[in-house]
Amino acid sequence: MPRAKLEPLQEYRWQSRHVVRVTDVNYGGHLGYDALVGLLHQARVELLGELGLDEKDLGDGCTGVIMTDLTLTVQAEGFLGDELTIRSTIVEMGRATFRVCAEVRIGDRRVALSEAGFAGFNYTERKPSPLPETFRSKVA
Repeated sequence: MPRAKLEPLQEYRWQSRHVVRVTDVNYGGHLGYDALVGLLHQARVELLGELGLDEKDLGDGCTGVIMTDLTLTVQAEGFLGDELTIRSTIVEMGRATFRVCAEVRIGDRRVALSEAGFAGFNYTERKPSPLPETFRSKVA
């Protein structure tokens, strides 16, 4: 099976910082893949928070998001106490979907790239939903 290939973007709109905790380190002594997924999730929550939104309310009181796919390529190790910079941006917004691309760095060294797909989702009705205009205007 060929390896997934992600390319860094020229520009990322949001940035957050996270320190690698002891619970993020795996048996190999470095940042674990599962912890990295969690840190990307945290960065995404912070991104939405900066827009005054959250994963269960994209601005209309009823539309949240559900993840549809995730690609993560790890390119370098991170270790306990390292400060990660996670830069992210929202791309490819459709009627009911969008993608979040992110780059994880320690200083000038790239640790990982990720791309995740999301769809609007109404958690009350348990069904897909178009992205609200509030979300679209705040991302634009």
